[in-house]
Amino acid sequence: MKKQYIIPIFVPHLGCPNDCIFCNQKSISGQKKNMTKEETKKIIDDYLKSIKKEEAKIEIAFFGGSFTAIEPKRQEELLQVAYEYVKNGQVESIRISTRPDSIDKEVLKRLKKYKVKTIELGVQSANDYILKRAHRGHTFKEVKKASKMIRWNGFKLGHQMMVGLPESTRIDEINTAKALVKLKPKMVRIYPVLVVKNTKLEKEYKEGTYEPLSVVQAVEVCKEIVRIFADKNIDIIRVGLQSTEEISNPESKKSEVVAGPYHEAFRQLVESAMWYDAIVAKIKKLNMKVKEVEVTVNPIDANHVIGHKKENVIKLKETYDVNLILKQDENIKQGKSKIKITKTYTN
Repeated sequence: MKKQYIIPIFVPHLGCPNDCIFCNQKSISGQKKNMTKEETKKIIDDYLKSIKKEEAKIEIAFFGGSFTAIEPKRQEELLQVAYEYVKNGQVESIRISTRPDSIDKEVLKRLKKYKVKTIELGVQSANDYILKRAHRGHTFKEVKKASKMIRWNGFKLGHQMMVGLPESTRIDEINTAKALVKLKPKMVRIYPVLVVKNTKLEKEYKEGTYEPLSVVQAVEVCKEIVRIFADKNIDIIRVGLQSTEEISNPESKKSEVVAGPYHEAFRQLVESAMWYDAIVAKIKKLNMKVKEVEVTVNPIDANHVIGHKKENVIKLKETYDVNLILKQDENIKQGKSKIKITKTYTN
């Protein structure tokens, strides 16, 4: 099976009509200058040098700057560069990310011309008040309209949502996930809000009018959201911003993050928390005092069962006085498990 490779091309704030409260794309992406067709070609060529084509499914992805809000001539310049690699067989497909209110028939016609396969929409929330509070500049009505147009025109639809926006609650975020499920995306990204330098949110944080989620709070909400999408077989392609030199521990001098639920292994924390819940639920169903539990999973899931820095092993022992024994079996489907109670306490 070929491995998926993404060649990321960042177009920070290029064409974006809004200045969202949480956003400083140049900080988040590490991209300090606007993208040109020459720079785009150089980035693609550099990535291709390090990828063994026969082992890879390669996709060029335009991230970060509301791609379809760019002036059409600039869109075409960048798309033409990427399309040449699709035509000559070096790359399989192209993906873009954009705003819901920057999708119309002409835009989709242009993207189809250059064989764009996937369109991701920055949704953030299904609550219009939260969207207005975050200065998004669109409502959820635009999200629904754009999502339907994208699917009806044969593109793969992706959604991006956020957890911890100003005045957003756990219920708001659960409702957002449920609302997105109804729009039938093929994939989603879930981003806990980080307070980034030189944003309006940083100002609110320093004034004390915004309090970001803790890592624990963000994990608790995200695991519920992950379950909602997973139950509908929607591919969850990212949970948490990717760690970079700029997006790193706020204590680092090079970090652009001021505060918020940053963790270098955030997705693992979420998936480990979900495994912990499953094991505890199994134990609680039994009318006996469990001493040792044996969990057999696919090797891919092994680290998540144990938890980051063996967190699940430690928590089970400290909270329930239960020893966790992990076994691996390639015949077990990823995400599935066999849980067996191997020892109990007797009176």
